[in-house]
Amino acid sequence: MFIEQPPFFYRMLFPETIWRIPGDKKTVYLTFDDGPIPQVTPWVLDVLDYYSVKATFFCVGENVARNPNLFQELRRRGHQVGNHTMNHVQGMSTPPEKYVRNVLNAHDLIQSQLFRPPHGHMLPGQAKLLKKDFSIIMWDVVTRDYSNKLSGEQVFGNVKRYARNGSIIVFHDSIKAERNLHYALPRTINWLRENGFLFRTL
Repeated sequence: MFIEQPPFFYRMLFPETIWRIPGDKKTVYLTFDDGPIPQVTPWVLDVLDYYSVKATFFCVGENVARNPNLFQELRRRGHQVGNHTMNHVQGMSTPPEKYVRNVLNAHDLIQSQLFRPPHGHMLPGQAKLLKKDFSIIMWDVVTRDYSNKLSGEQVFGNVKRYARNGSIIVFHDSIKAERNLHYALPRTINWLRENGFLFRTL
């Protein structure tokens, strides 16, 4: 992924995608990529419940197939779900037709019109094909919680530095992100709330 915020030139390459949703009120959109998995997602759900926050989970189809009850639990608790491909495929190295087929395979399980490409990488031809049936959701802030080169405090610092009205903020309910997520997620929610932000789903 790109460092913290997407470069201007990259946003201009994909004008049909959604990077940020500014509005009249200070609002942010927490999103979680790569789950659901039993090692991490239930903890995320419990934290969100504790703070009465709803979020959007971009799910990998094969994880949904492995953990159908956990996927249903996401929905039961009032969260939004989105499509993150069937196998977390890399858009830059996958032919457009094959890429779209992978997304549609995931759609059979997830049944959402929201789509986010893994790593935020896709080709213009892929975006053109997908925008007919999906809202393509990118981000305004990547926390980099997945990085083993960052501490939880640094991940939290990325939120404090870059979050603004309308920010779509990316966390990951994944094994790689677990350590940093445990530190940063509760502090992020507290800090955003203390600074007057409301939480919405996409």
